[in-house]
Amino acid sequence: QVQLVESGGGLVQAGGSLRLSCTASGNINRVFGMAWYRQDPRRQREMVARIDSGGITNYQDSVKGRFTISRDNARNTVYLQMNSLTPEDTALYYCNADVAYYSGAVRYPIKGFWGQGTQVTVSS
Repeated sequence: QVQLVESGGGLVQAGGSLRLSCTASGNINRVFGMAWYRQDPRRQREMVARIDSGGITNYQDSVKGRFTISRDNARNTVYLQMNSLTPEDTALYYCNADVAYYSGAVRYPIKGFWGQGTQVTVSS
């Protein structure tokens, strides 16, 4: 079917930056909206940023002005540039994509797929 593979997480000091990447691959007809979510043990999974296929973006209030989501449609890849990181940004970050896909001659409607997650840890 479809796989999402994230990369770019790691350990960084407060005030530092990281760039996450996520590439969708497999039996893809078209990728629609792509997004980044995050989750830590204290909170439910929450959306961080989203970008539609036309490039329109929206962000969680806590990351506005610090994080930037972008995408490369030719590569089915979404990025999250994270600046001015704080310990509150520590979480497992997941990529999500709405994908129209196929299997053999069968075309399937849009379905949401998730990556396996990449850990971001910000030390104070």
